[in-house]
Amino acid sequence: MMILLLICVPGDAFSEDSANTTTAQMIDIAKWGIYKDGTHPIETTKGINEALIWANKNGIRATSLPAGTYLIDKDSRINMVSDMKFALTSDVVLQKETNGKEKYDLMYIGYGIKNVRLSGGVYVGDRKTHDYSKKDNLYSSGTHEGGYGIHTDGASNIVVEGVKAVDFTGDGLILGGYGTMITDLYEASFVPGGMTNLGIPVKNAAKIRTKTAIKLANPIFKTEKFFELSNFMKVRKGFEVFFYKADGTFLKKIYAQARNQVGIPVGADHFHLVFSQTSIKGVYLEVWSRIATRNVIVKDSEFAFNRRQGITVGGADKVLIEDSVFHDMKGTAPQSGIDVEGGFQVNGYFNSNVTIRNNEFYNNAAYDVILYDGEGAVVEGNHLGSKERIGVAVSAPFANARVVNNHFDGTRIVAENDAVFVGNKMNDSYASFQGSKIIVEGLELTDSKLAVTAKDSFGVEISDVTITNNKRYDSGLILWGKPVRITNLTISGQSTMRSVTGGGTGGSIFENLRVLDYNPTYGLTLPPGTYNNCFFEAAEGSGMGTISATMPGSYIFNGCNFKTNAAGAGVLHAEQANLNLTVKDSTFDVLGNATAISVQAAQSALIENNVINALTQTANSVELIKINSYWTKNAPFDILSATIRGNKITSNMQAYGITTQNAGINAPPYVIENNVLSKAKLVAKPNDKLSNNTLLP
Repeated sequence: MMILLLICVPGDAFSEDSANTTTAQMIDIAKWGIYKDGTHPIETTKGINEALIWANKNGIRATSLPAGTYLIDKDSRINMVSDMKFALTSDVVLQKETNGKEKYDLMYIGYGIKNVRLSGGVYVGDRKTHDYSKKDNLYSSGTHEGGYGIHTDGASNIVVEGVKAVDFTGDGLILGGYGTMITDLYEASFVPGGMTNLGIPVKNAAKIRTKTAIKLANPIFKTEKFFELSNFMKVRKGFEVFFYKADGTFLKKIYAQARNQVGIPVGADHFHLVFSQTSIKGVYLEVWSRIATRNVIVKDSEFAFNRRQGITVGGADKVLIEDSVFHDMKGTAPQSGIDVEGGFQVNGYFNSNVTIRNNEFYNNAAYDVILYDGEGAVVEGNHLGSKERIGVAVSAPFANARVVNNHFDGTRIVAENDAVFVGNKMNDSYASFQGSKIIVEGLELTDSKLAVTAKDSFGVEISDVTITNNKRYDSGLILWGKPVRITNLTISGQSTMRSVTGGGTGGSIFENLRVLDYNPTYGLTLPPGTYNNCFFEAAEGSGMGTISATMPGSYIFNGCNFKTNAAGAGVLHAEQANLNLTVKDSTFDVLGNATAISVQAAQSALIENNVINALTQTANSVELIKINSYWTKNAPFDILSATIRGNKITSNMQAYGITTQNAGINAPPYVIENNVLSKAKLVAKPNDKLSNNTLLP
């Protein structure tokens, strides 16, 4: 069998170059004392490891195993070597021996290991027979979520292809970081004082510095030329680092922040730290080397029936996961297909440059994809199908996520921070955009809800979105929180309730919002904001639901179109003591016996330069623009200011075009001027200011 050894080129996780052509070496299981009948786990594990070491030392770059089941010792694991393709067929099963351990690995690719390709084979955990009652030690969590199929620990240039990883107590695959604590520093490690720019200690009551130098003697620094400071307590996050040669000669001063990767200058032997604070009381911090797993491709693989995750990206850079299947993760949180979570905020590892592309997800208990912490991810072209679960979650600690052209098939979106969503589609679910720095473009929703709760003003921008309702769910738009900008949103068809609802602080801007055939029984509850060139049309039916403007704040309608149904649904109804209403340059097509604009309570109302057409009325008692109603005429007034100016009102009969006579006791004068009423009457209260109104027969 001929096998081509493919190696990821460092710095480009998504390229694969041919290294050389070699003959795959079938491991001689008899020679190495390996059993393929699912017995003798100690001998089998020892034999595989010895065979891999021998192959590596003898320049063999591809190995394989004959068909069979290989039981991997509960107290050990396969330790992969560098520069190796481990090529297995689908009838090769690597089975972890059942155990009661909270943490275990089947395949381990450790720090310093590079250029590894795991191709094919079935990796099987002990989920079904595991003893969950035991603990590794008194202080362990007891959750038994650390049983891994494949575990990388600061390795580099890894390909996992055609692999099946199932039934692990934790994850099918975890891409983790490798950490070395260099030292920890306490109150006693510091003295008052600072350093000059040339690294000379000086008195400075506003600063503290390390008492003795921190040596760069750890073996990790022979290959890794960075360190970081973390786990800060009672110490400022910003600091100065002063590097010196072995003879004490000053080399360099740099500024850094907690968790920054601090580069070590050539020739540096030790360093001092300086913090701008006066007290050393209770100070604590740690110096670490943290190495991410780097340059990883996972493709054409299946991860299923694991208790915690299919894949955890827990400290990795440049990762591509594509053309794989993730299903039936269930047992212990978070229960996700893929979880990008390194625990960076709690002294863990940083994730960066992760691409999740063209994968299939279904039947996972809680999530399909989690972007919990890190920076830089693309989630593209996936089918996210774990019904009634979260398809993609973008948490606040994650930055710079792009979610593109995915199908959320009954799964939700929950986004809290710094994400761009482009060209996605969703059905039968719920999209929740909660945070800041979120952009949504080209989202197509069917029988789904678009929920927006911005934490910062205009922290969420929505454009070119469609929502199609088929009266199956309470679907549509719901808006709360700080103001947002929504452009070119079209909502068509009936929701079971209101297809637009919400409130918030006001100030949102809606450009070209179109709400077509909405539920005539429940109408709409519009959030306060500015509506430019919007269109509202009620579905036909017996209901008389209104377009309600009933939240505190300003409602401004510019150049909008309103269309009622024949039964009268579709009235613009404003009623709130702290409301300011403006309706300008808009058109109302009133079908049947319906009011166009009804103002029942407001700080102010400006109704200006609108066109109202009521050409199918059968009752002359209809009031097309009305300020308060007959039923409240004897109550104290609650509309503080009203101006009705420059409107053109056309009726097919002598109905009421404008009425203010029921405004309430002691209502102030309202301005009614420059209106043209055709076949419609104007009935004002005695103190109103009327001028230049035209009544046409």
